[in-house]
Amino acid sequence: MNELADGQPVAFADHAEALPAANELDRALADAPPAEIVASALRIVGRERLAVVSSFGTESAALLKIVADVDPAIPVLFLDTGHLFEETLGYRDTLSAALGLSDVRSIKPLEEALQREDPDRELWFSDPDACCRIRKVEPLARALKPFSAWINGRKRFQGGLRAAIPVVEDDGARLKFNPFANVAREELAAIYAQAKLPAHPLIEKGFLSVGCMPCTSRTAPGEDARAGRWRGRSKTECGIHTVRVS
Repeated sequence: MNELADGQPVAFADHAEALPAANELDRALADAPPAEIVASALRIVGRERLAVVSSFGTESAALLKIVADVDPAIPVLFLDTGHLFEETLGYRDTLSAALGLSDVRSIKPLEEALQREDPDRELWFSDPDACCRIRKVEPLARALKPFSAWINGRKRFQGGLRAAIPVVEDDGARLKFNPFANVAREELAAIYAQAKLPAHPLIEKGFLSVGCMPCTSRTAPGEDARAGRWRGRSKTECGIHTVRVS
C-alpha cells in the first residue's frame, strides 16, 4: 500500500469531500508504475466516480491497455468534436473492441452552442481557442460532473506545458491522475510491442500526433511529435489541460 509523506497509508474515500490531497497523493505515487497509479485511483474513488479521458490518438493505446488490465469497465470519455478524422473514429472502435473496454462514451458539443458560435464550421480558423472551448473544454466539463477524479495520458517527454506535470494534481472539483507522466518514449514503445497493440492508422501517413482534422498536419522528420498540432500558431494545447474543469 502506498504511504503519504508522514508515513500514513493513503486513505480511500467514499465521498469526494474526503479525498486525499493531490499533493500528498503525488508524493505517494511519484515513482509508481502506471498500472499502480491507475489501480490506486480506482481504489481511492471507485469505478463509478473515476473516468479516463482519451483522444484515441497516436499514443492512446498504451494507457488504455493499462486501464483495461486494471478494470475494463472504468468509463472512458472520448471527445467527438465533429472535426475528427474518420480514421480516429474507426480506431476508437477497433481499440475498444481489442481491449475489451466496456464503457466508452462519445461526448459531443451542444448543438445550440455550435449553431450560436460556429454555424459555418469555420471557427477553427478565425478563433481556434473558441473552437476548442465549445467542442472540447465545455463538453468535457459537462461530462466530468458525475466524477471525482479523471485519468489522462499526458507525458513529460512531450515537452512544452507538459514537461513538469505531476503524477497527481488538483483539478478544481476533482483529482487528476497522470499515470504516464514520467514514462519514457522507450517504455511506451515497449508497451505497444509487448501487447501487440494496433497503431493509429494515420501514423503511417506521417501524423505523429492527431487531433481535429483542420488543426492537424503531418510531422516532418526531426520535428517534435506535436509540431503538427495548430501549426503556425502559438497555440499548443486545446484547453482541457490548461483550464480547470469544475
